[in-house]
Amino acid sequence: VLLGLAAILVWGTAAQDEAVKIGVVDIDQAISSTTEGKAAREEFARKQRDAEAKVQPMIEKYQALEEDLKQKKFVLSDEALFQKQLDLAQMRNEIETKMKELETQLQLDQKRLEGPLTKKLVEVIESAGKEAGFTMILRRGSPGLLYTREALDVTDLIIKKYNQKS
Repeated sequence: VLLGLAAILVWGTAAQDEAVKIGVVDIDQAISSTTEGKAAREEFARKQRDAEAKVQPMIEKYQALEEDLKQKKFVLSDEALFQKQLDLAQMRNEIETKMKELETQLQLDQKRLEGPLTKKLVEVIESAGKEAGFTMILRRGSPGLLYTREALDVTDLIIKKYNQKS
C-alpha cells in the first residue's frame, strides 16, 4: 500500500517536474525530546511509581501468607490447609484485579498526558512539511515502513520547531 502510494505520488509530482521530497519522523522520540514531553513522561513515571506503591503491600502480604502456608503445610489440618489456600487464591485475585485496574488507569493517564502533545506535534509536522516543501512525511514504525535512510529522518527538525512554538 505504501509503495503504491509512493508510486502514485512520484508519478503525480513527476508530471509537474517537481522533486519528490520525503521525510520520516519518530513521534515517540520527538515527544520524549520536547520540553513538554519530558515533563509528561516524568509525570507518567511518577504515576507508575505511585501505582506500584499501592500494589506492593498487597504483594508482600500475599508472599508472606504463601511462605507461612509452605512452612505450616504439613502440620495444618486438611480443612485449615484448604481455607488458607482459598485465602491465598482470593488474595491473588484481588492483586490481579487491582493491577488490571491500575494498568487501565495508567493507560488513560498516558493518553491524557501525551494526547495533546501528539496533536500539537502533528500540527508542527504539517507546518514544517509545508514550509520545507516535503511531498510527504511518514511516521517511523508505521505499518509498511520497513526501512528508511537516516538522511530522510526529520525528527530533529520537528523537535526544534516544536520547542520554538511552545
